[in-house]
Amino acid sequence: MRIRPFRPGDEPALAEICLKTADAGADGTGVLDDDDLWAEIFVLPYVARHPDLAFVVETEDDRVVGYVVAAPDTAAFEEWFRAEWWPRHGTRWPRPASEVTRQDGILLYAYRRGTEAVSFGAEYPAHLHIDLLPEAQGHGLGRRLIGTLVAELRRQRVAGLHLVASPDNAGAIAFYPRVGFAPLPSPDGPGAFGMTLS
Repeated sequence: MRIRPFRPGDEPALAEICLKTADAGADGTGVLDDDDLWAEIFVLPYVARHPDLAFVVETEDDRVVGYVVAAPDTAAFEEWFRAEWWPRHGTRWPRPASEVTRQDGILLYAYRRGTEAVSFGAEYPAHLHIDLLPEAQGHGLGRRLIGTLVAELRRQRVAGLHLVASPDNAGAIAFYPRVGFAPLPSPDGPGAFGMTLS
C-alpha cells in the first residue's frame, strides 16, 4: 500500500471510508437515518477547502482504503463551513429543535460550527480527521499518513495541530500518543490531543 496526495475523483471512496469508520472506528452504516451525513460533515468539506492537506492510502489495485484530511486554521475553516459549505450542502437536513437521536446531535453540531470559540485554536490552529479501513490498519499507515500531513503543515509554517477522538474509540485514544500527540485538557473528557509543529 502507498500514500499519495488526494486527487479529484477520490471523494466517493473517502465518503465510503468515513461511513465505514464513523461509529467510533466501526462501521456507521445505518446508525443515522441518512448515511451521507457523515461525509458531508467530516471529510468532504476538507477536501473541498484544503485538498493540499488531504492524503490517501491506496492499494496495489488502486483502491483508496484510508485518508487524512486537515484544515490549517480551524477558526477560519469553521467560519467557511458555517458561511459557505453547510448552506450549500446541509439543506437536505433541517436543523432539529433538540437532540432526540444521534443524527440530531450530529446535525446540531454541524449547525453550530463557526459560531463558538475554537478549543485549542491558539496553540494548535490546525486540526485533522484520519480514517483507515480495517484492511489498512496495523501496517504503520496511520503513522505514515500523519507524518505526511505534519511535514506539509510544517512546510506551510503552521504552529500546531489538534484533534478530538471519540472517548469510545479506544484504539484511537491509544494510537495518538504513540505518533507524537499529547493529551489536552478538555471539558468533554478524554479524547483531545495536540502536537506542536514549530
